[in-house]
Amino acid sequence: MIGVLNRLRGQVRLRVECAFPERVLNLCGARDLAFWDLEWESDTAFTCRMSRRDYAALQRAAERLECRLTVVGREGVPFLLGRLRHRQALLVGLVGGGLVLFLGSFFIWDFEIEGNEAVPEEQILRALEDCGVTIGTFGMSLDGESIRNHVLLEIPELSWIAVNVSGCQANVQVRERVEPPELVDEETPANVVARRAGLVLEVRDWNGMAAVLPGTAVTEGQLLISGVEDLETLGARVLAGTGSVQARTWYSLTTTIPLQMETKRYTGREKTVLSLVLGKQRIKFSSNSSISGEKYDKITQRTPWSLLGVPLPVTVVTETYRFYETETVTLDAAQAKALGEEILTEQLEAQVAPYGTVTSTLCTSRQRGDALEVTLAAECVEEIAQRVPIYTEEPDASPQTQE
Repeated sequence: MIGVLNRLRGQVRLRVECAFPERVLNLCGARDLAFWDLEWESDTAFTCRMSRRDYAALQRAAERLECRLTVVGREGVPFLLGRLRHRQALLVGLVGGGLVLFLGSFFIWDFEIEGNEAVPEEQILRALEDCGVTIGTFGMSLDGESIRNHVLLEIPELSWIAVNVSGCQANVQVRERVEPPELVDEETPANVVARRAGLVLEVRDWNGMAAVLPGTAVTEGQLLISGVEDLETLGARVLAGTGSVQARTWYSLTTTIPLQMETKRYTGREKTVLSLVLGKQRIKFSSNSSISGEKYDKITQRTPWSLLGVPLPVTVVTETYRFYETETVTLDAAQAKALGEEILTEQLEAQVAPYGTVTSTLCTSRQRGDALEVTLAAECVEEIAQRVPIYTEEPDASPQTQE
């Protein structure tokens, strides 16, 4: 901060030559003249920095001393403005640029969205644009309540949104709606059946009568918990059967991996296309940026500009095209098996994850012509209970007329 203040006031770097240089230092101490960055060049000369005002006072006080003061450099805003006083066009440009930055700070040039996970940022920005909040919008004219009502109606997945403008940036904070848990229907008559075949490990009948015991092998669709309770002397009553049944289950998944596959081989040739985005307008610096008839990967990098921490409505977009050719690669049995096991493991996790966990797996393979058949056998522990409604016949309540 002291260095910035000295440059705002203006400072000079001077060289002092004197037979007794300590007299100059004593004079500065007696007159309370501040100096810093002292460097000795010899026994009779040194350099230092002083403020513009203190240098003028030292120059007047040192007239009685046999010394020579030489200004090595002038630094700071006063000297810069002094050099620019004859360059009126440049001075007008600087003032105009500062005025544009000052006025531009009241408009929105950048968005930062926080709190979203399931709702994409593009959908939120599109909803804000529909209610008039976009790049170039005057930040002080925003109506938070109107924005909130419009966006929440357009995006029902959100439960709360707030737009806070800080300088040129709009900080959009959202909160996604948490869906309430599904309520268990305790009135509709239902049975609990097996979702898939397995070996029962544990049965918990919360409502209804357990129809199987632990250690029983069941098939898909078999009754596990009955919603019909026998009351012996009074007949039977129909319940909304609920419960949990843990079982050991087995899976067998198979996929075919070709031993010859098409892969990418990069040629080493790249093409870079630069463009400048000003607000919503895009300016391309390449006259012919289209590529046809070649295979490539496109890598896009966006670099927003800022000045003294203030974001500007300017973004440099760099698009890099990496060209490649396809070639046929022959896989050995081990590589094909590893690839097939990876694919089948992901598929198995997707099927089992909502209900339980995988306890053990075994992967085998068999070559069939130019392909390898990979089989993954797995043992799991999962929930197999599934509720199905009991359809009962309701008596015909319409009156019958007799003739």
